[in-house]
Amino acid sequence: MSLNSPHTPENPTAPGSRYGVLLVNLGTPSAPNAAALRRYLAEFLSDQRVVELPRVLWYPILYGIILPFRAPRSAAAYQAVWTERGSPLRVFSEDLTAAVQQRLQGRAEVVLAMRYGEPDIASRLRDMRERGIRKLVVLPLYPQYSATTTATVFDAVTAELATWRHWPELRLIGDYFEDEAWIGAVVDKIAEHRARQKIPGHLLFSFHGIPERCIERGDPYAAQCEASARAIAARLGLADSDWTLSYQSRLGKAKWLTPYTDQTVRALGRRGITHLDVVCPGFAVDCLETLEEIAMQNAEFFSEAGGKELRYIPALNADAAHADLLAALIRRHAGDWDSTATD
Repeated sequence: MSLNSPHTPENPTAPGSRYGVLLVNLGTPSAPNAAALRRYLAEFLSDQRVVELPRVLWYPILYGIILPFRAPRSAAAYQAVWTERGSPLRVFSEDLTAAVQQRLQGRAEVVLAMRYGEPDIASRLRDMRERGIRKLVVLPLYPQYSATTTATVFDAVTAELATWRHWPELRLIGDYFEDEAWIGAVVDKIAEHRARQKIPGHLLFSFHGIPERCIERGDPYAAQCEASARAIAARLGLADSDWTLSYQSRLGKAKWLTPYTDQTVRALGRRGITHLDVVCPGFAVDCLETLEEIAMQNAEFFSEAGGKELRYIPALNADAAHADLLAALIRRHAGDWDSTATD
């Protein structure tokens, strides 16, 4: 075949010396109102990995009970934390993406997508294809792996790629719960917070919960959360009596991972703990579950149970240390791509 053949792709790798990075977070409604929440929750809770029930049983519950009642309540909660730039999760995720891009400048194109809502994974992948990206690292912003989160990202990525004739070379990052730089960044965040407090507080690690049946079916999430908490506590020099682990945000009547955060907060208050520091290491950036559920709701629960002050420790968000560690993580997985990438 001649090099001038019309069947030879034009610039098949231009600017393919750069690789693509898809950062993916959970997602957010487009506005803090019931209609937007209904659309968002319908997409989120229709995912078979998120709710592992037969659709014939689940959909009547979802559309007949949960969406009509939960959407207005969730809208009110979002209104309490909504910013001028929009949803905190999207704002902090965009800032983090820009910071990681800055650190990989000239080597990679870093793009943010949301698993549910906008910007969606499929359109982001198509945009990168149009720009000639032929090598792709996918990084879900979940330090601990779960089929309910990380695997759903991989599902969405491969579902889109299944429609392509020519796949990019693909590298998937499943977790980073043991990454030393990540542990160090969380430790520093906690230490800086606690150094500013006049009265030391008991430390509570609150992770997002998942149904216990997920663990019974082989999900490593709980073990990874516990490993993260133990590593962070050890680096802080805490005794076992100085910290507690719990799981938040349960939905429905099925048994989820225990102990539950709301019950734990109340129990600590009743036990005579006066000051409680809460950190949520499973959340890469602050969102409804940290800013409203922990810093507002659970602060009230703690006060009602006799505690004096619940102090929420912010997520890593777009901190320099967070961007640094994610860029380093990406470079390790990119390997030879990163060493040969140019403008």
